[in-house]
Amino acid sequence: MTVVDLEAGRLSARVSTKGGLVLGFWRDVGNGKVTLLRPSSSYNVDALGSACYPLVPFGNRVKDNQFSFDGRAYQFSANTEWDKHYLHGEGWQADWSIAKQTRASIEMGFTHSGGHTPYVYQASQRFALDETGLTLTLMVENRGERAMPFGLGWHPYFPLTPGTTLLAPARAFWTEVESWLPGERTAIPQDLDFSSPAPLPHRWVNNGFEDWSGEALITWPERATTLHLTADAVFKHAFVFVSDAMFDISFKRDYFCFEPMSHLANGQNMPDLGDLKTLAPGQSMSGSIYLRPSSI
Repeated sequence: MTVVDLEAGRLSARVSTKGGLVLGFWRDVGNGKVTLLRPSSSYNVDALGSACYPLVPFGNRVKDNQFSFDGRAYQFSANTEWDKHYLHGEGWQADWSIAKQTRASIEMGFTHSGGHTPYVYQASQRFALDETGLTLTLMVENRGERAMPFGLGWHPYFPLTPGTTLLAPARAFWTEVESWLPGERTAIPQDLDFSSPAPLPHRWVNNGFEDWSGEALITWPERATTLHLTADAVFKHAFVFVSDAMFDISFKRDYFCFEPMSHLANGQNMPDLGDLKTLAPGQSMSGSIYLRPSSI
């Protein structure tokens, strides 16, 4: 495991090759640093204790750990002890290797075959700071022998203060059913309508938002700070997660997740693949998200 600190102007970030994780992202405001992503408590954390982790070769879960594609049946096996589903791919659990590094940027990658998934692929990730913000770029290439449906995403953890608001317009909403799976497409509930700045509800939230606009604005009035998140067009959807003490006994309502994704959860079992992208052997897909802080 290698931990690297990046700096550019007033901004700093920390990343780790263990899981390809972001461990923190901060802005120096003169009298201290404002936390822009939930900081990890130590260098040696797993993805669930990180500031952000990658979703590759796709994000979330596939119902019953199985799907059919192009005349073949495929199966997954669980990759955690607490969820019966294969979850979020391998990127968040992999050992990444550094390919290139500067004071303000780093590139890393890994190659996967076997294990819990029929996917065979190579992934790379680039973190780049400049004086305006942090850019995260993720790429996956199909290294298998057959075409397969691929997706990308990130799972960032943002600080949650009493005054935090989220702006993130979307067109539709997916309910949640047993085993943390998506249920059905419905209208967006009133307390999860982020078409204008709104607080995160005081309850469990674990839902997909379809046709997200590609822009989100997080405002922390107590810290006089906003964070503008924009995403490349490939990231058409998003997930919002707010934990509770039943799921995480240590949860103190101090973070929430807003997860840009290229596809819908369980897309492999949807007629249109839920915007997963079919990649032939040797083909790749990539995309970036941009985190730009400012004072208010």
